[in-house]
Amino acid sequence: MDESNGTLGIVGASGFVGRELARQAAAAGWRVCGFSRRARSPDPAVPGWRLWNESPDLRGISAVVNLAGEPVDQRWTAANKRKFHASRVGVTGTLARAVADLPAGQRPAVLVNASAVGIYGDRGDTILEDDAPPGLGYLADLCRQWEVAADEIAVLGPRVLKWRTGIVLGAEGGAFRRMLLPFRLGLGGRFGSGEQWMPWIHVEDLAAGMLHAIRHPDLAGPVNGSAPEPERNADFTRKLGKALRRPAVMAAPAAVLKLALGDFASALLASQRAIPRALLESGFRFRYPTLELALDELV
Repeated sequence: MDESNGTLGIVGASGFVGRELARQAAAAGWRVCGFSRRARSPDPAVPGWRLWNESPDLRGISAVVNLAGEPVDQRWTAANKRKFHASRVGVTGTLARAVADLPAGQRPAVLVNASAVGIYGDRGDTILEDDAPPGLGYLADLCRQWEVAADEIAVLGPRVLKWRTGIVLGAEGGAFRRMLLPFRLGLGGRFGSGEQWMPWIHVEDLAAGMLHAIRHPDLAGPVNGSAPEPERNADFTRKLGKALRRPAVMAAPAAVLKLALGDFASALLASQRAIPRALLESGFRFRYPTLELALDELV
């Protein structure tokens, strides 16, 4: 696909990842169109906006990146679970209906649909490449339903990539920004045993990887959107503390996390040793393949 002549539609263009994706896409020659539930003013990266509703207008869109998803780093109450489902499975279903409403020759050629490494559940030290099967647990079930909804778009013609994202590191938002305060106060440390693997990715590599995948027709289906060197939680926290020149000796026992956070604690304690084989074999080169390089840029 020649991105210099294409229009990229981004669902979630105003979010942390969406802003970086829009910046990179505009710099690469894409015409960027954001989707929002409310009116927004154009800016250099997103000169055009369309209304997100039950029937979004996809006419003229060459490729779509769907980044929608209510953050799961909150208590998993029944009400919040409904939000998690609606913002993932529901939004992807709306996209499927919008694609189906277009004549076959006018449908987007590619959809990059967000998913998460949470689909693997808790897998210990098992190396998880892109074709690894889903695991068990609430988050794995939610991600599986999310990806099934994306498969409904694949049968309509677009090439669909189910982007299994790790923890996204970036100075402007996401998990990294929330980590900084406790570490700067000297209160950072491991979760539980600290032995669990944490797939992570710098936000610049995440956006660049998505644009790379859109350009490469051999990429389709599940894609691990994480750096090639995942870290154990204890090593991650130690390296972050070192980068900040702060101690990282505190520990949050599993029982305390479960008491404080409820079922969400299971996501912090789960181990996913995800490896981005598909991206690497397609020729993508990470700018930040190691955590040390990412932290040097961020801190």
